[in-house]
Amino acid sequence: MKPLIHPTEATYDYIADAIADKGYCVLPQLLHANLNNALQQRVMNLDEDDFKRAGIGREQDFQLNNTVRRDETRWLTLDNSIDKAYLDQMAEFRLAMNRRLFMGLFDYEAHYAHYAPGAFYKKHVDAFKGESNRVLTTVLYLNPEWQEADGGQLFIYAADSDTVIESVNPNFGCFVIFLSEQFPHEVVKSYRDRYSIAGWFRLHDPLQAPLI
Repeated sequence: MKPLIHPTEATYDYIADAIADKGYCVLPQLLHANLNNALQQRVMNLDEDDFKRAGIGREQDFQLNNTVRRDETRWLTLDNSIDKAYLDQMAEFRLAMNRRLFMGLFDYEAHYAHYAPGAFYKKHVDAFKGESNRVLTTVLYLNPEWQEADGGQLFIYAADSDTVIESVNPNFGCFVIFLSEQFPHEVVKSYRDRYSIAGWFRLHDPLQAPLI
């Protein structure tokens, strides 16, 4: 699938200013509608066996924990044209942020996430300071006609606090960006099937090969 560039330079300016000012940005839509639609159809057509139970920790510290999270994930790959169109778009996003914020973003990894009814992900951070090269988190939501009563909201917390500074409804096309180390966040219990793409821009680690 050929990527359809939707973000303008002014949009990238707005995102960079928001990240520099408060560390996060929530957009009702970022990508071209055709790409959002293709990604939504792609994730809906995946078989149940295509997803794996998500755990906590990485490599030797990986474990499943039903009290912390109950979502399922599948990594995006370059050998699928729709996945590649999204990853190409995120490559453009990476360059745009590096030009504006000098963050040194090196590569990007992303997975589809499925929250079945009753699934959640308790408050957590995507990267602990000094222990990860994930620096900027993105989330794209793929849920048409989502209602507030369906649950599944993303709560973004103030650093070192239980204060919720942003509640994001997982509406179709909504795109969220935040600094990975700075903001604890939570996905509250969903009452219907909820789909998204979670991704992370990373710094270069010569000892770790890119996942995608």
